[in-house]
Amino acid sequence: MRYSELSRRLAGVSQKMLTQTLRSLERDGLVTRTVTPTVPVTVTYELTDLGLSLHHLMRGIKVWAEAHMDEVLANREEYDTHVT
Repeated sequence: MRYSELSRRLAGVSQKMLTQTLRSLERDGLVTRTVTPTVPVTVTYELTDLGLSLHHLMRGIKVWAEAHMDEVLANREEYDTHVT
């Protein structure tokens, strides 16, 4: 995925934070960064096998959270009424 595509998908994330995060993910071996010498230069990012394994795990957490969010919110509300 190109940097600009990532930036659009992550609306609200600053350029600085996105760049720092991508560098960190590259350093950890979760993404690869490919620079193509075009005008202007094209930079793309792709998940590595390690990154894909983490992506599948995180997808499962997302699915769980979406399936149980109503229950979590109800528990929070019940807790908050007893604590205050």
